[in-house]
Amino acid sequence: MELSGKVIQKLPEVSGNSKSGNAWRKQEFIIETPGQYPKKVCVAIWGDKIDQFGMEVGENVTMSVDVESREYNNRWYTEVKAYKVDKNGGNGSAPSSNAPEVDTFYSDSEEDKLPF
Repeated sequence: MELSGKVIQKLPEVSGNSKSGNAWRKQEFIIETPGQYPKKVCVAIWGDKIDQFGMEVGENVTMSVDVESREYNNRWYTEVKAYKVDKNGGNGSAPSSNAPEVDTFYSDSEEDKLPF
């Protein structure tokens, strides 16, 4: 799954050790999607990818993400994890794209109606 938008906040890095003694570290970023109704999404980056991606506030990015939910004490927690980041360059207001922005799927046109 892909997510595109502007990095609007960089949260502090957290780290620790797992039950098995392995060290881990995670940093979360708040991404704001473009469009008529912008959404804010918290995306986590784990381990060495934090340094590899080097994301900063104000950058436009396209991320490949996995969404995962898990249960703990009868509550469900969902995390969006980025495994690939492409920087779209500049500090513009929207990511560069050749596709037109679509805000509706409804059409009154006869040519758009299905024959069945």
